Amino acid sequence: MSPAVRVFLGLGANLGDRRATLRAAVLRLREVVTDLRVSSLYESKAWGVTDQPPFLNAVARGETALTPLALLDAIQEIEHDLGRVRKQHWGPRVIDIDILLYGTERIDQPRLVVPHPYMTQRSFVLRPLADLAAGLTLPDGSLVGELLTTVAQDDLRRIAGPQWADRTD
Repeated sequence: MSPAVRVFLGLGANLGDRRATLRAAVLRLREVVTDLRVSSLYESKAWGVTDQPPFLNAVARGETALTPLALLDAIQEIEHDLGRVRKQHWGPRVIDIDILLYGTERIDQPRLVVPHPYMTQRSFVLRPLADLAAGLTLPDGSLVGELLTTVAQDDLRRIAGPQWADRTD
């Protein structure tokens, strides 16, 4: 078995019962990612295709022994099981789970690019990432906390603290 690697995953949803779907995703992620911690929950306007409902977003951090592509397969199975249908790039979705970071690795394959290519441009990724690891140095040498000061956050609103993922109300 491979040694565990620290991973950061971005979670988002803007259709259906967003919070319940994100909780279900976190529960399922705990099957493949150990020591999973989850950021506060944020609401943001859609990015890319902007004419759609607002998203709820969070970031999860944990350890996995899965290879990057095996982790991607597990994530896509979770998305499918929770009702994700891939129709439109950056379009509305019941659930979206992205691998933001896989250890310090850089991956550029047709199915997977890590670090996530847009994460440093999105406040809805950087803010929850900073909740978990503000001092984290990214593979390009930038610090998450410093990057957070360079992106607009007008459209980002904190909805709940990190306990949201464990609550059942």
